Amino acid sequence: MNTTFAPTGLEDLAGRLRVSPGAPLPLSLRSSRQDWAARLAPGQPVAALPGLVASLFNLCGHAHRLCSSLAIDAAAHGLLSTPPAVDQRLRTETAQEHIRRMGLDWPRLLATDTPGPQAAQAHAALSCCPLLVAAASPTPWPATLAWLQEQLLHMPAATWLRAWQASGADWLLDWSCRHTGWLPALLCAARAVDTGTPLQPAAALRAHADVLDQRSLSAALALQPAFALCPQWHGASAHTGSWTRLNGMDVGLPLSPWALLGSRLAELIRLCQPDAPGLSGAGWLSFGALNTGPRQGLAWVEMARGLLVHQVEIDTPLGDAPARVLACRVLAPTDWNFHPQGVVAQHIADLSASEPVATVERRVRLLMAAFDPCVPFDVAHPLAAAQEVPHA
Repeated sequence: MNTTFAPTGLEDLAGRLRVSPGAPLPLSLRSSRQDWAARLAPGQPVAALPGLVASLFNLCGHAHRLCSSLAIDAAAHGLLSTPPAVDQRLRTETAQEHIRRMGLDWPRLLATDTPGPQAAQAHAALSCCPLLVAAASPTPWPATLAWLQEQLLHMPAATWLRAWQASGADWLLDWSCRHTGWLPALLCAARAVDTGTPLQPAAALRAHADVLDQRSLSAALALQPAFALCPQWHGASAHTGSWTRLNGMDVGLPLSPWALLGSRLAELIRLCQPDAPGLSGAGWLSFGALNTGPRQGLAWVEMARGLLVHQVEIDTPLGDAPARVLACRVLAPTDWNFHPQGVVAQHIADLSASEPVATVERRVRLLMAAFDPCVPFDVAHPLAAAQEVPHA
C-alpha cells in the first residue's frame, strides 16, 4: 500500500510527515520524503559527495558530511583526506544538536500554552551556551558542563545522571516536578499526555553491533529497492536514538515516549563530561566503516537522532579523470523511527477518538519531540469530525 503523499511546494522538497491520529496502520503516518541522495549523487565527482549530502540533509549536515567521508575512505582508501578527530567532531556536533533541539523545539512542542514563557527563557539560555557561541573555546566542555548544571539541571550533572541510571522515568518525574526552571517545567507539563506505552527492547536497532550485521545491512541497501526509505531489520521495523547506543542502552529502562526525553538529556550530560572510553565525552558515541566490495564502502555514526548509515560505490576512472560516484545510499534515523509500520506510527494509530483534539495534538507533539524527525510534520484530524457530530 502506498503510504506517501505529494509535497505541496518547493519548501517541501525535504519531505514532510502527515500524521493522522487514530487511523489504522499504515495510514496513521505517511511521508513525502524522497531518496534524493540516490537520485542526485550518481555521476558526481567523489570529492563533491560529502558536501552534496550535507546540503540535502542540512538539519544534520555535519553528521552526514562526516559519515559520507568515512564511507568514501572505506570504498577507496586515500581517495580523499581521512576526516581528523572523528570522535571529537561527533561528540561536539551531537551535543550541539541536542542543545538546539531542547532549546528550540521542546518549548514549541511540549508547552501547554502556545507560545509559552519557556520559549523566551530557553532562547536566553541558548544565547549564553559556551558550546554554541561563535568564539567557542577549543576546550569548551568544562564551561558547557557548568552551563548545563546552572541553566538546565539546577543540580550537579553527575548526581542527575546517577539517579537517571538507577530510576529512569521515576527520577525524571521527581526532578521535573521539584524544579522551576524552563526545562523541568516543560517536562513536568508534558508528562500529563504521555501514553505510558514503553518501547520494545527487542526492536532497538543494533545493525552496527558487529561486522556480520553491518554486511547484512549493506546487502539490503544495495539489493532491495527503496530499502532506505522503508527499512526493516530482521523482518520488522526498529527504533533508534540516544537510548540504543552500543556503549550503553537506556532501552533497558521502561522508556515511554516522555521518558525518551530523559534519555536525550542523559546523553547530553555524558557528552559534556570528561573523555572516558565507552562511558562519556568523546568515548561515548560509536562510529565505524568497512569495505563491502570492490570500491564499495559502508560507514555508520551514532548521531543525535540515532544511527546514520551511508553506503557508496565509486567508479574506476580512466587516466586523469576524477573518480565519480556510481551509487550513494543513505539510511537516516527518521527512516527507522517514522516507518509506516513503526513505533511512532503505532502510537499515532492507538490515539483515541474519545479524547479532545487539543489533547491528541499534544500527544502527537510529544511523540515528535521524543523521536525528533528531521523533516516537518502536519496533523490531519479524522477524529475531529466524529467529535463534532454530537454538537451538530
